[in-house]
Amino acid sequence: MKILVDTNIILDVLLAREPFLEKSKAVFSKVETGEIHGYLCATTITTIDYFLTKALNKEESKKSIQKLLKLFSIAEVNYIVLEMALNIGFSDFEDAVLYQSGVSVGVDGFVTRNVKDFQNAKLPVYLPSDLLKRI
Repeated sequence: MKILVDTNIILDVLLAREPFLEKSKAVFSKVETGEIHGYLCATTITTIDYFLTKALNKEESKKSIQKLLKLFSIAEVNYIVLEMALNIGFSDFEDAVLYQSGVSVGVDGFVTRNVKDFQNAKLPVYLPSDLLKRI
């Protein structure tokens, strides 16, 4: 199962954000064991760097990003992804780009804590707990 993991799930784990940490770590675990082929949107990497550098420091951010790049495949963002994202009817452009980048690499679904932001999605969008039940 190919799943694009939203930025908020990654930040939950890397910044140990409660009360979301347990379920988000369980999603990570499924990627580590190969039960899920995990994808990240390319823009997720830059967003993570921003937040980790502020919360920790540049060196810790770099280490975390290196680990993520080994664990996850990256869904690219290019002209076509951006153009499609403008026209899919999402209220938030960042979420539209993330969604469209996943579509472009053929994911089976998405995991996020903000399911409501993906109301116009044509592919399944799961809360971490729902995805874990499905696997």
